[in-house]
Amino acid sequence: MNKKIVWILVITIFIVMVPVSFFYVLSHGNPYTKYINNNHVPTYLNQKGYTKNDIKEMEYVEPKYLINKDFYHGHYMVIFKDEPTMTYYYGVTKRGKEVRQFCEKDVLLKDGVTDLTVDKTKHSEKKCVSSLKNRDW
Repeated sequence: MNKKIVWILVITIFIVMVPVSFFYVLSHGNPYTKYINNNHVPTYLNQKGYTKNDIKEMEYVEPKYLINKDFYHGHYMVIFKDEPTMTYYYGVTKRGKEVRQFCEKDVLLKDGVTDLTVDKTKHSEKKCVSSLKNRDW
């Protein structure tokens, strides 16, 4: 092939792939962060003694706001069967890939409104980390 055609092809592919990649990450979150959370958090919960029978729902979520910069942006959301109105969040540290529970939890009120609480609850860990601190850039 002619060098000119090769360069035009490379530039065209680059121009197309950058926006496509950008919109993918915006819509679906960072795939690396999702991979890290999906591998570390379930293992951590198993080590803490929780089984699938204890958990009503757990999945990776991408918050729409800035969180503690010591953690990867994505969270792992966990709802336990014995506390179906309380949502716990876990994060993975950038250094050391340690799983930590965030102090902030969502509680579903009787009127259907979700409120944020940092109170001690049944599945609260002794050492939690605030997801809302250390957010400055």
